[in-house]
Amino acid sequence: MFITFRRVFSVSQIIPSPTSIMSQPKRIHRICQGLARFTIRATLYGSWVLGLFPFTFDSRKRRLNRSKWLLAYGLVLNLTLMVLSMLPSTDDHNSVKVEVFERNPLVKQVEEIVEVISLITTLVTHLRTFSRSGDLVEILNELLVLEKSHFSKLMLSECHTFNRYVIEKGLVVVLEIGSSLVIYFGVPDSKIVVYEAVCIYIVQLEVLMVVMHFHLAVIYIYRYVWTINGQLLDLASRLRRGDSVDPDRIQLLLWLYSRLLDLNDRLAAIYDIQVTLFMATLFSANIIVGHVLVICWINITRFSLLEMILLFPQALVINFWDLWQGIAFCDLAESTGKKTSMILKLFNDMENMDQETERRVTEFTCFCSHRRLKVCHLGLLDINYEMGFRMIITNILYVVFLVQFDYMNLKFKTN
Repeated sequence: MFITFRRVFSVSQIIPSPTSIMSQPKRIHRICQGLARFTIRATLYGSWVLGLFPFTFDSRKRRLNRSKWLLAYGLVLNLTLMVLSMLPSTDDHNSVKVEVFERNPLVKQVEEIVEVISLITTLVTHLRTFSRSGDLVEILNELLVLEKSHFSKLMLSECHTFNRYVIEKGLVVVLEIGSSLVIYFGVPDSKIVVYEAVCIYIVQLEVLMVVMHFHLAVIYIYRYVWTINGQLLDLASRLRRGDSVDPDRIQLLLWLYSRLLDLNDRLAAIYDIQVTLFMATLFSANIIVGHVLVICWINITRFSLLEMILLFPQALVINFWDLWQGIAFCDLAESTGKKTSMILKLFNDMENMDQETERRVTEFTCFCSHRRLKVCHLGLLDINYEMGFRMIITNILYVVFLVQFDYMNLKFKTN
């Protein structure tokens, strides 16, 4: 028996070699890179099918061109789906909603407000996205030129954070749609209309995809700034070793950095209303879901464990994750821009810099001190972790206020 085990389990299988240990992270990184590329391609092709990306790609010139046919197709498709999704609803005819609305009218009033916000968000998202498509195609073409002419040559290593965030964004879109379908089809004794569900959740997917376009653009800008930071660190290490550097390379990095800041501001101006309304929709949806969850918990004897555990808590968690992820994308780009200023400080104690290199570094430092990379919506909202914490705390406080205001109606009376 001992000899048999020795034949089956060799030493290399029990104690992996250093080469196999090093190959495992590389294999994981390759898988993540493949998933990120798949997510980006799926987003592109899905956006074409849904009429959300009215651009064609000229492979010879490597440029995007705005197509009037795709614009017309997108407007007709999206407006038709919106009209169909607004037809008289049958979703209210399920036992849970009827009982909650009859016992607690405040929940129905809050839900009506949420539905109005969602409708406004959907309509404004489509109209503004198509009306600003001309500005958007110019930004995307400039990003393509920068990628081909400069960043493809400047990239020193693979940006694993970029791949991870792209995968997470694709996953959260799938989970949002799945969560909505679970609530629609999972409520017991509900009257289900398939065509209504298809229209409603395709419209929801379209809004999620438009917001995803913005977040993918932000994460691309992050990767480009991350590349510039890597180049600056490489130049600083060369100077520390006593090697000479080309001042024109620093000037090129400064030009690329300034272009990225301009493109970031223009992108934020195109998507600011859509993303702000989308965040308001998630914010209000979390309030109503949290309120209903408290009612179900207090009346736990009236509702099954399926309704308590599977339906409402998962929706609340996924909505918070989606809200927080959008904030994390913007904060990542902002924090990476701050690191650029910190990296430039490494050049202060370099004694072997020539006068021209020192002047270029000083120009870069002065530029960073006057302009910051940040995502600002409507000229008021800086999207970062600080604002994200405030939103979550405010979200919880609103649920507490509703519970306190309607405390006497939370407990259902027994017949």
